[in-house]
Amino acid sequence: MATAPRLVPRPKVWAAEVAGPEIEADDVRLVQQKVWGYRQGQLVTTMMHLGDRLGIYRAMQGAGPLTAAELALASGLHERWLLEWLRSQAAAGLIESPDGESFELTAAAGEVLANDAALTFAGSALSPPRGPEVIDRLAESFKTGIGLTYDDLGPGEADHVERAFGNWTAHTLVPRFVPAVDGLAGRLTAGARVADVGCGTGLALRLLAAEYPNSDFSGFELSQHAIDKAVENAAADGVAIDFHNVTETSLGDKAPFDVVLTLDCLHDMTRPDDVAADIHASLADDGVWLVKEIRSTPDFTQNRKNPLLAMMYATSVSVCLSSAMSEPDGAGYGTLGLNPEALRDLVTTAGFTSIERHEFDDPINLYYSITK
Repeated sequence: MATAPRLVPRPKVWAAEVAGPEIEADDVRLVQQKVWGYRQGQLVTTMMHLGDRLGIYRAMQGAGPLTAAELALASGLHERWLLEWLRSQAAAGLIESPDGESFELTAAAGEVLANDAALTFAGSALSPPRGPEVIDRLAESFKTGIGLTYDDLGPGEADHVERAFGNWTAHTLVPRFVPAVDGLAGRLTAGARVADVGCGTGLALRLLAAEYPNSDFSGFELSQHAIDKAVENAAADGVAIDFHNVTETSLGDKAPFDVVLTLDCLHDMTRPDDVAADIHASLADDGVWLVKEIRSTPDFTQNRKNPLLAMMYATSVSVCLSSAMSEPDGAGYGTLGLNPEALRDLVTTAGFTSIERHEFDDPINLYYSITK
């Protein structure tokens, strides 16, 4: 009869002993906590996406305390799966639960997670994680220096961007930005020619077209996925907008324009200097260029006051810098690169002489009106 192997306990090895005696164990533990905290956040955001995608947050909004069984009846989803998801969300502090059996989405949490019309809605935080095919291509970009275009990120990226910034656009563009520029509302009311360069799914143009039907609107975009969605959205809203793929139709082909918009997109462009020059050439002498760009400074230590700075730099690698370097001669500004000083240099080099900055209590963006 064979003798069973004797199990010999392995000695306990502390992280500091592995790394070397010169490294403090507390320092190693602190890094471990950060690493696993970010990993936990990654998995929690996947659960958040499922809660949004499956309508669980919306089913809970305003319903008061619910058991998994009650939520299953309200949502049509499987009770056991809901219970595990609810406990995960309670552990993350996003849903209230005193005992792991009864769960409530508070009014405050509902504004962030379920009310997609609220300015506080989480939006793109609820988007699905990047697929392995995108991660593989990003890894390759570190070797080649060439990033991914917005279309390389898939057809869902256009909707992701609108969901990320759409609420601020809806709450700011027509109600606040247009009135802040002297005479602009009157020109749009009378009838102006408007171009949105980097229009995405066309939200800004749809908002303007609904408010100023006498004006003429054109959208210019590189992403065909975004253009397809923009055409669909404009038809659904019943507004007349012409959309153009910039590989086929340039801004100059439709010039001159009284108003040009570039909203949260200059830093994503491979050659924003060329775009600024095209806008200068295509803008009427008394026209205005409206710009929205990410709030940042040239000083990294100042930027570190932003509690979401790590996420913004990670977004840059994943999306903004990647797009800005998707061609060999890409400028590569990245998410935080077009700070006020850099933007001023860009537009003055293009020939513009006046740049006015506007503040609308937007924690993420700064706004500018630029004239010749």
